[in-house]
Amino acid sequence: MLMFLGRACPAHFCIYRVLLFALAFTLFFSACGDEPAKPTAPNSHQKMIDLLAEVRQKSLHPDNLYASDRRIQFSDSVIAAAGNDMAQRLNMQFVKAATLLEYGDEAQSVAIYEDLLKYVQEDTTALKRVLKGLGVAYLRLGERNNCVDGHNAESCILPIKGGGVHHDKTGSRKAIQVYEKLLTQDPDDYDSRWLLNIAYMTLGEYPAKVPAQWLIPNLDKYTASQRVTPFLDLAPDLKLNTNNRSGGVIVDDFDNDGFLDIVSSAWGLDDPMHFFRNNGDGTFSDLSQPSGLSAITGGLNMTSTDYNNDGWLDIFVLRGGWQGQFGFGNQPNSLLRNNGDGTFTDVTEAAGILSFHPTQTATWNDFNNDGWLDVFIGNETTSPEDLHPCELYLNNQDGTFTNTALPNLVHIVAYVKGVASGDYNNDGWPDIFISTQHGQFLLLENQRVLNSPPKFGVVNEKAGFQKGSRTFPTGFFDFDNDGWLDIFVCNYDFDRPLSHYAALEALKKADDETGKVRLFKNNRDGTFSDVSQKANLNPIVFAMGANFGDIDNDGFLDLYFGTGNPNYRSLVPNKLLKNIEGKRFEDVTVAARVGNLQKGHGVAFADLDNDGDQDIFTDMGGAFRGDAYPSSLYLNMEENANQWIYLKLEGTKSNRAAIGAKVTVKFTENGKKRMVYREVNSGASFGCSPLRREIGIGAATMIDEITIQWPASGITQTVTNVQPNQLLKIKEGTEGYQQVQLKKLVFRKADGSIPMCAPTE
Repeated sequence: MLMFLGRACPAHFCIYRVLLFALAFTLFFSACGDEPAKPTAPNSHQKMIDLLAEVRQKSLHPDNLYASDRRIQFSDSVIAAAGNDMAQRLNMQFVKAATLLEYGDEAQSVAIYEDLLKYVQEDTTALKRVLKGLGVAYLRLGERNNCVDGHNAESCILPIKGGGVHHDKTGSRKAIQVYEKLLTQDPDDYDSRWLLNIAYMTLGEYPAKVPAQWLIPNLDKYTASQRVTPFLDLAPDLKLNTNNRSGGVIVDDFDNDGFLDIVSSAWGLDDPMHFFRNNGDGTFSDLSQPSGLSAITGGLNMTSTDYNNDGWLDIFVLRGGWQGQFGFGNQPNSLLRNNGDGTFTDVTEAAGILSFHPTQTATWNDFNNDGWLDVFIGNETTSPEDLHPCELYLNNQDGTFTNTALPNLVHIVAYVKGVASGDYNNDGWPDIFISTQHGQFLLLENQRVLNSPPKFGVVNEKAGFQKGSRTFPTGFFDFDNDGWLDIFVCNYDFDRPLSHYAALEALKKADDETGKVRLFKNNRDGTFSDVSQKANLNPIVFAMGANFGDIDNDGFLDLYFGTGNPNYRSLVPNKLLKNIEGKRFEDVTVAARVGNLQKGHGVAFADLDNDGDQDIFTDMGGAFRGDAYPSSLYLNMEENANQWIYLKLEGTKSNRAAIGAKVTVKFTENGKKRMVYREVNSGASFGCSPLRREIGIGAATMIDEITIQWPASGITQTVTNVQPNQLLKIKEGTEGYQQVQLKKLVFRKADGSIPMCAPTE
């Protein structure tokens, strides 16, 4: 009777669901029809708003796996038409229960799953599938009633304790009953075992009450050798905990007042952007509506840029990623010009970069060294019948761009998930690295054509990159401070619940490289070596968002990853890996209290309170409407004695934002000469940190020398004998620098109190 329930694959994206939804496509749309598009207004900002509304309307279709409301309606139409066909009715009830969970109606999903149990008791396979759905529905119901509706600073942080323990225990208690049934049937059901332990933890009963045979030990223990002070999530207190889903983030100074602001997005075309202005007094103001950004919807990712060299940071919004294979990814990106008065205007079409492709990744750099920022966009091609080549838009220096991908750039057609740019061979010209879901790495070497359309050569094989597993976010960064950019890239699994891998890792049964971070060390001769194992990059991550920063000002760049995939059973912690002297990394997630179990996306490292250490802001939430989750601002509570220097660079002949400029800081620490190297960019491929360089110098009490190599002019500027713990403003070609003493901000909790160890005025 239940042939689909018994044989279908466990992923949310099973083909049987697509086929079932297609059964009554014609009947459904003859009844519903498309709503008429809104009339287009003459100004460019309104034109983009109207265009996004039109594209969204086309996406409201039951074939779209993320249009949960339309899929629920469609399920009802099929159930009504099924009549006495019990098999079809039950199959569609099963699909509807899963879709209701995706929509965010956990209670109704639970009710349907409970009803289905009456029909599947004699079918072991079907029973397991219904129990799997019911278990996660109960678990999500508990999360809704506690972690979302009653969100606080400790919600969903692994290990769950304090304020993270559920007050309403019904959902987790019911989930435990379901998972114990599943484990009785199959003791090797690792994702159920993981979720069982998490459910007990939400009740405050881990590990004591977890049945011994299913206990995953030490989830509440910190085993790394490095001391890390716990961060504190202040997003709820500062009213920055926007409920987003699968979005990007930029942390930077958009109004040039010296304080870092926050812009976030979410991928749904009905999800508004958010703009939080740092008021410079320990508070933020939500200026989403007056800035014009709230009317701009969608954005799986964003990047920062100053495309017109006017000194005001602009925003580039990326859309359509992951949806190319379903035919709904042909969405426009948006170039949002910062008007310098607190507002933004969409100038995409006028700038000549309006196109319709599935994408979520782009990188801005001056690829021809003419002093103006260009943009490379990594588009997603998922089938040979529907090609979406990557784009390279060259800046025309008048506010417009020309797509010069052909013939100057090798014709790149791939399932691109991450792109980053940086000068890996230190020849003064930015190169490009591409990560793909097909497991192919692409390294594009800039062939150095001055003031002309840039040309690139594909050198990944020559550089030593072999095809591997599917990968996602990536970035250039100098992890060992040798002055040569290295590359990290993260493995990814779109299909399986990541709880399976989390259990294997915790039980020390993971025996392959699945889900690992791969680190490629620059050999300084045009080649790279995979040093992942040597660098102890053993934690299973499966990152969607990623970035790097220095949490303790030791001068070595650490890594933070937003983890997950669309599957609701992928309830695994985000990860913080600390760089130990440029030699290895340690997983310090538990000690730092930054291991949120919810889906993580855009990540930014930034000193938001100007106290001399970097905080972490991450945009949270999964792909489905029901998987939205509040953002987090992890305030760095570290009290070490390490020093720092911040640099705000301004190009004159080079691009004004100084992207691509190289910084070397020389100092003496405990009698030992050291150098720290940084290249100006916003970080990795998913999330944007500030363009100002925030550089730790360890225990040094004086900086011997700072040098800046400017990309377009080739000028090298040097300043000497610099006092640490201040911000320097340095302009290209100008002697000296401007000293800025940063105003430290006091971020208070909602009750007005100052967090323990926070700076005081």
